[in-house]
Amino acid sequence: MENRVVITGMGVVSPVGNTIESYWNSLKEGKCGITTLPEDLQLEGTKVRVAGRVTDFNPEPYINPREAKRIARFSQFAIHASKQALEMAEIDMEKENPDQVGVIIGSGIGALDIIEEETIKLHEKGARRVSPLFVPMSIANMAAGNVSIYTGAKGICSTVVTACASGTHSIGEAFRVLKQGVNEVMIAGGSEACITPLGIAGFNALTALSTSDDPNRASIPFDKERDGFVLGEGAGILVMETLEHAKKRGAKILAEIVGYGATGDAYHITKPMPGGEGAAKAMQLALEEAQIRPEEIDYINAHGTSTHFNDLYETMAIQKVFGEETKVAISSTKSMTGHLLGGAGGIEAIAIVKAVEEDFIPPTIGYKETDEECPLDYVPNLGRSQKVRYALSNSLGFGGHNATIIMKKWEEA
Repeated sequence: MENRVVITGMGVVSPVGNTIESYWNSLKEGKCGITTLPEDLQLEGTKVRVAGRVTDFNPEPYINPREAKRIARFSQFAIHASKQALEMAEIDMEKENPDQVGVIIGSGIGALDIIEEETIKLHEKGARRVSPLFVPMSIANMAAGNVSIYTGAKGICSTVVTACASGTHSIGEAFRVLKQGVNEVMIAGGSEACITPLGIAGFNALTALSTSDDPNRASIPFDKERDGFVLGEGAGILVMETLEHAKKRGAKILAEIVGYGATGDAYHITKPMPGGEGAAKAMQLALEEAQIRPEEIDYINAHGTSTHFNDLYETMAIQKVFGEETKVAISSTKSMTGHLLGGAGGIEAIAIVKAVEEDFIPPTIGYKETDEECPLDYVPNLGRSQKVRYALSNSLGFGGHNATIIMKKWEEA
């Protein structure tokens, strides 16, 4: 018999708040966390002027200042969010069997800031000046590795790297680990910190980023005037447990994860498949695992990047699964946070947990111009109090990676 899997803790670092309370309140209120870039990041040769930056992050009390110098920013975010999540879950690692506590934390790129700094050092000062910590600071698995070290978790320790789908795939794979009884507790999510000159220049070269200089009209998913995504940074982490383990220790259960779908487009390195076939299949698979009908979904947290084709094809994918005239409530919280790449699925999973917990749907802010090709209910500008029993989150990554998870309001039966 397969295990039921529940969420008992959450932690976040984001452009709109570094606690669950501040993050969720910001989403409910429609607060925009996108700001103008400092002058040193306003690069000549680009028109990129805004980002969703984490500006008030302090690694303490979880990492002391001396240790922080040896840990890349994306790993610091992951440690911070994981420790928060364990505190919310009231898990005392001294009382747990560490072999039954696992970690799966994804990142799309890893420590791009460290790679950039050390490359400059190599070219300007020579090979001998490259830091001996360059590799262990920069590789993408180090968010998971550091979280394991800082929490004492000795179960499965793994990393999913599927670009913008990394966080959602990580949560989905952790769900499978728990469902199959491999571990009893999982720390899962995503982390990213790529707002660097190279990150901005690289995504700009792809013509993927918004060139709006107005923070309130830059990340505008599903709006007819959308012109690209806005880089964001941060981390979102869940503590997930088998229901049996959570009950045994008397944990407060926030929500239950009931479905996961993962597919590949087999189409293009950056463009989603026309019509959203791969995304539609991921949603269908998640619904089948949850054993529910499409009409039972009350809220979809869309990938909703604010690029022309993502929003168009994701809309088409939703219509394929839910019907051309579906009235399901959809929003993109990237309108407030920007796109956290590998961290996006983590913070958006938190959003759907809170949606089912509090019966509230956060808005898509900055929405002004209706796109005739995107005719669905995107919860424009104002959040909505509404019964939410089931909520779904999509993440779609470069390379054609599609991931969907479904959360259910906690019910004993």
